[in-house]
Amino acid sequence: MAWNLKFTERSLVLIKPDGVQRGLVGEVISKFERKGLKIVAMKMVWPTEDMSRKHYDQPEHAARALGEKTIAAYKEKGIDLDKDPIDIAKDIQKKLVHYLSGGPVVAMVIEGAHAITHVRKIRGGTNPLSADVGSITADYTVDSYFIADDDGRAVRNLVHASGSVEEAEVEIKIWFSEQEIHDYNLAIEEILYSREWENTFRKIVKGKK
Repeated sequence: MAWNLKFTERSLVLIKPDGVQRGLVGEVISKFERKGLKIVAMKMVWPTEDMSRKHYDQPEHAARALGEKTIAAYKEKGIDLDKDPIDIAKDIQKKLVHYLSGGPVVAMVIEGAHAITHVRKIRGGTNPLSADVGSITADYTVDSYFIADDDGRAVRNLVHASGSVEEAEVEIKIWFSEQEIHDYNLAIEEILYSREWENTFRKIVKGKK
């Protein structure tokens, strides 16, 4: 990593098939770059179903949590899902695998201070209907879980972003080898992170007087 910061993190970001097909790759990348985050790996991949399944594979406790979260979301809308949370999670995973393997995706590793949180905020909530205005999912798609469920498919929300440092570590290894991830400096990193930058700037200004 370019700067020895204990808050530096890496996140896996996938511009999903709908994002690629809609020509939003440049728009999505620019949002992360304008924030000051750094792309340390990037490539286009057409995922197989096996690769997509590996990406969405979850331990039982995480699958149960996903199922329970789905049940709670529908309950808020006055709809009771009389299903086991694990069965719900398996159904969601099946739809997600079909969605992700439907066309080329752009895979990236994004690095920076608090990268997980910043990337997730820029991406927005996974349900575009409730995502914050200004985020990718709020600004670039009108889909929702309710439309998707009615169609029997995954919600088309354009971008995947790792949910935690631990999740990112697992996901990055699925999509990238160590040789594909690059450690380099960006010019803006001195402004963003360097302890000495303000003093350097003052010296330059004083020298012109």
